[in-house]
Amino acid sequence: MKNYLNFEADIKKIETELDQLKDPYNESLTEVDMEKINSLQSKLDEKLRYIYSNLNAWQTALVARHEDRPKSKFFIDNLFEEFIPLSGDRYYGEDKSVIAGFAKFNNKSVLVIGQEKGDDLNTRIDRNFGMMRPEGYRKTIRLMKLADKFKIPIISFIDTPGAYPGVGAEERGQAEAIARSIECCMSLNVPTISIIIGEGGSGGAIALASSNKVLMLENAIYSVISPEGCATILWRDPKKTLEAAEAMKLSSKDLLKLEIIDDIIQEPVGGAHRDKNLILENVKKSLTKNLAFFESMESAEIINQRNNKFLSIGRTKGFTSHASIKQNLSMQETIVQKLKNHIRKNNKLVIAFLGTVLLIGLILYL
Repeated sequence: MKNYLNFEADIKKIETELDQLKDPYNESLTEVDMEKINSLQSKLDEKLRYIYSNLNAWQTALVARHEDRPKSKFFIDNLFEEFIPLSGDRYYGEDKSVIAGFAKFNNKSVLVIGQEKGDDLNTRIDRNFGMMRPEGYRKTIRLMKLADKFKIPIISFIDTPGAYPGVGAEERGQAEAIARSIECCMSLNVPTISIIIGEGGSGGAIALASSNKVLMLENAIYSVISPEGCATILWRDPKKTLEAAEAMKLSSKDLLKLEIIDDIIQEPVGGAHRDKNLILENVKKSLTKNLAFFESMESAEIINQRNNKFLSIGRTKGFTSHASIKQNLSMQETIVQKLKNHIRKNNKLVIAFLGTVLLIGLILYL
């Protein structure tokens, strides 16, 4: 059974009529019926193109949350080979809202991390609707450090409303786990690529999306809070979701303009759920291209690229037009700091030099 969003009433009507005409038990299809089927199919394609090329920010959020949208497990099962899932954070337990393990992509080893919402009610409850607990973030930290040790690139699929806000999660250090996950992502010596495939919500998303390259599916969203939460806080009215969604600039097009993300992966007309084979092909092409970008880079260059990417956000394009930015975003060292660093790197030479000076002073004194 297909699921339709509230703005897809016309699409539902056309597809229902098409399904009736294409009934496999109807063996008496005439030439007139075939002409009508072709006409309806053309009308459906045109309607899909029109609706999905004119989505507002709130409608985009609804598409990003679509029940039939491909989830992380789908991409992991179909894009990677020899996937070996790994469990547990070695502190508390296993978090089923995140799938993680090593696999092969184009015959090269990668670490794959995927926030998984689930496909039906039972799996969604089991996966906690993709909302990770502290043990989930600690598991990914453990595996990212392992990948870093063996120089294995990291690919993350982001799809979560946010980190789990329950009492137990807070007691076990949810905020600290998210902070450490961000710190770990920023310190890795290997290339990291994050793909936002549905919802990229709040700290639950940024904890794994602090990457060298942040990619988004065309109809995904990425925001600091949900539109409903924003509307409730700002307007005291959860119905003002459209105004909130527009103000937050959460769509892929807005975020690419603001240079918060690096690239948009095009979806089939009507959303990723309408042609899963095509979206798989598009994601694979994007991953291949972005992994190739880092092949000739040294560890220091990878870290520098990641740091500069985040340091530059909001400096050139944003809500102010007069912001200035230095061409070199690396931290400026003072003369004293440079001297200290030089002494630290060449401490043996400095000790030898000071010893020589002291010896000459003693000889002259005596």
